Amino acid sequence: MLRTGICGTDLHILRWDDWAASAIAAPLIPGHEFYGEVVEVGPGVHDIAVGDRVSGEGHIVCGTCRNCRAGRRQMCIRTIGLGLQRDGAFAEYLALPATNVWVHHSEVTPELGAIFDPLGNAVHTALTYPLVGEDVLVTACGPIGLMAIAVARHAGARFITATDVSAPRLEMARRMGADEVVDVSVRDIRDAQQALGMREGFDIGFEMSGAPSALPAMIDNMNHGGRIAMLGLPSAGFGVDWGKLVTHMLTIKGIYGREMFETWNAMGAMLQTSATLRDAIGRVIAEVVPARDGERGFAAAESAGTGKIILDWTEL
Repeated sequence: MLRTGICGTDLHILRWDDWAASAIAAPLIPGHEFYGEVVEVGPGVHDIAVGDRVSGEGHIVCGTCRNCRAGRRQMCIRTIGLGLQRDGAFAEYLALPATNVWVHHSEVTPELGAIFDPLGNAVHTALTYPLVGEDVLVTACGPIGLMAIAVARHAGARFITATDVSAPRLEMARRMGADEVVDVSVRDIRDAQQALGMREGFDIGFEMSGAPSALPAMIDNMNHGGRIAMLGLPSAGFGVDWGKLVTHMLTIKGIYGREMFETWNAMGAMLQTSATLRDAIGRVIAEVVPARDGERGFAAAESAGTGKIILDWTEL
């Protein structure tokens, strides 16, 4: 192991809250965002060699259910989560099925490789619908929302508006490519539409927060026929104006994880060919902390700043 990212899931495990107690098969080693070097391959493994620099898909699938057999592995009904139900990446070594390993291009740094998992969530969300010339609304500017902004800009969106309640995150959203930002605690999203000269609402929405107010606000600001990709996971139910969804002919699609392995291919291709995108995604990394100072790294991640915390496992 060379680098690992600290995810919000890992913070839940550290706190051992009700979710962790119900979801985690303890005792186990957490961690599912990683970049490492292959030191051994099993018999029958092809296209992966000792010395390769790799990350890996953290959803380990059965291979035999209907979705797996149809090539929709991300929809496997028997998915096992790395670092959740199986020992994960916060260790010097990790064993992973060869089918889950992704070999990186040389342009991908260890730090970028360590965030391919959350970047994959952003890419899966952002590329759900065609973006060229479309007006995009992104609700929530955590690391995944910020990366989705950068991907949307790279993929040809026209205007991008981002919302949050954190001034530092909104400033980072501008740096990632947002044309307008809205602190929804003091402004209305329609203000951004007016500032950009929009007259018909947003074509595409990325709901990244799970906040009860976010999806209803997004629906209120979509153009007729608008399409929403929803990654944010609500902690409780909330009301939605289903009448507007029907009469405005909106589409909402749930997003979970990454498409295996089209999302990975898209990530690798975009980063290989675009230094601009590599630089933008790299801005999401707030700090690289020696693994021996892991407690400090987790404390930094818990502070909920604008970026990702990476642990460097070459410094134990």
